[in-house]
Amino acid sequence: MKSLLQTIAKELVDYPDKVTVSQKEEEDKIILELKVAPEDMGKIIGKQGRIAKSIRTIIKAASLDVTKKVVVDIVE
Repeated sequence: MKSLLQTIAKELVDYPDKVTVSQKEEEDKIILELKVAPEDMGKIIGKQGRIAKSIRTIIKAASLDVTKKVVVDIVE
């Protein structure tokens, strides 16, 4: 999941070298934290959050075989 999220984010932004994805595991879920350059936040979120929602949908579909819930968190 981590590499998929990183690949998607790098294709959307102007500064792909500043994209970082960290993974935290809790009891019932896996949290993927996505950090991008401040200039690229709008490109990751999109108008009315459409791109962010699409990214979360792709990650959710890719994580169907994982027993834990996968959550994508976009951090400044």
